[in-house]
Amino acid sequence: MKLLPLAPRGETPVRALTIAGTDSGGGAGIQADSRTMALCGVHACVAVAAVTVQNSVGVTGFHEIPPDTVAAQVRCVVDDIGVSAAKTGMLASTEIIEAVAAVCAEVGIGKGRAVPLVVDPVCASMHGDALLHAEALDAVRTVLIPQATVVTPNLDEIRLITGIDVVDDATARRGAEALHALGAQWAIVKGGHLRTSADSTDLLFDGDRFLEFTSPRIDTGNDHGGGDTLAAAIASALAHGRSVPDAVAFAKEWVTRCLEWSYDLGHGHGPVNPMWRLHEAP
Repeated sequence: MKLLPLAPRGETPVRALTIAGTDSGGGAGIQADSRTMALCGVHACVAVAAVTVQNSVGVTGFHEIPPDTVAAQVRCVVDDIGVSAAKTGMLASTEIIEAVAAVCAEVGIGKGRAVPLVVDPVCASMHGDALLHAEALDAVRTVLIPQATVVTPNLDEIRLITGIDVVDDATARRGAEALHALGAQWAIVKGGHLRTSADSTDLLFDGDRFLEFTSPRIDTGNDHGGGDTLAAAIASALAHGRSVPDAVAFAKEWVTRCLEWSYDLGHGHGPVNPMWRLHEAP
């Protein structure tokens, strides 16, 4: 893997913005995004959209941040600090999605704009706990995904958003086509939970070509935050100027290493671990 460079001492790193929810257990959400971005040589700016009450076992509640406050966080960061990429995670409600979409368009973030946007359309936790109000799915389809440079749903989210149940390569391709048809520039169908082989293959589609990214499947139940980490790694690579296919290839390898270094935490699913770079980097 060609690692993303760390900024030399005293030099300002490239910047990226995560617009997402917190994870009080520290495994996913903004915490996972910030860890990966830092270890990919990126200064992580943050717009908090929701505060969750969760641990390794599940999510027991969440508090939404007022939509105008979410938008104001984005605007003030871009106006002062500037960012080279952005990603979304848990946005919780139609009102927050609409506010984020509007402010991103205003400040030049999203498909066809100066700053690429990675949309992780978070609908539920890995335990099945809702992280998005049901009525907000339409806003995900019609407001958020059309602004995505890259959209990165898991298999459950593809089913909720498109109605397609991904069970094999053929349905994975249909899912990618359906996501692209909603307006995303590039669509990813992740293969980590599609346990049809010893390998994990992610599929990337731009409306014309399918690209496959394959890695060995890591046999671990400690995969909390894996989706957040993948999206954050893509955003980090884009912030460094890599193309979308190169960013996805990097992120796939990054998450594989994070899974290899995952650890037990609490009584449920432990987190993926980007700290491997501190041990293995030259």
